[in-house]
Parts: sequence; C-alpha cells; structure tokens
Amino acid sequence: MSMLEEFKKFAMRGNVIDLAVGVVIGGAFGKIVSSLVDQVLMPPIGLVTGGVDFSRLKWVLKPADPATRTAEVAIQYGAFINTVITFLIIAFVIFLLVKAINRITHKPEEAPAAPPAEVALLTEIRDLLRNKA
Repeated sequence: MSMLEEFKKFAMRGNVIDLAVGVVIGGAFGKIVSSLVDQVLMPPIGLVTGGVDFSRLKWVLKPADPATRTAEVAIQYGAFINTVITFLIIAFVIFLLVKAINRITHKPEEAPAAPPAEVALLTEIRDLLRNKA
C-alpha cells in the first residue's frame, strides 16, 4: 500500500473528519466567547471596579525608551484575567452541553424481565433437589 493510499484511508476515517469539524466549530465558538467576555462582560465589571479595563492592566518591568527605540517590557496580567474568564465560560458551556447530551442519550436501565413460568418452575425444582441431597 502506497503512502498516499494510507494517508487517504486515514484521512477519510469518520473519527478524523468528526475531529476536524469539532476543532473548527470549537475555534469559532472560542471567538464568540472571547467577544462576549471582552465586549459584554468586562465593561460592566470594569465599571463596578471603578472604570478599570482589565485588558490594559499590566506590570511594567522596563518602560519604553523612545531615544533608544526599545519597546516596553511588561507582564500583562489583565489580559490573563480576561483569558481565564473566557476559559471558565467555555468550560461551563461545554459542561452544560455534555450534561444535556447525556440526559438525551441516557436510557434508563430496565429491570430484568421475569423468567417464563416454566423456567421459574424448573429453577424451583432444581433448588429443592439440591437442598434434599
């Protein structure tokens, strides 16, 4: 089997295609949630905290120097806070989706059916003979 045929067989498997679709949809969903966090949730939170824009919060290690054209060196912890909030929202939504899917696909366990009358009678006879011996 040639390398091209092997690759075609691998790429056309259902799991690979499902995974690719999941990654694409997940990427788009991540952008939606990032927009939700950055443009909808964080402005009111910033308003409540005194007008703080989390995405601009940073700890400057070395300020920019226009004379030497060196860029500012800073730890941008505000962007990290936004990313953590985005992650928590995505994780919560995925949790809700999995929970809903499990509820839909989960079939309640059925009680085992009672054996036919003949089988029950034979079982009773077998148990009586076993106890007699």
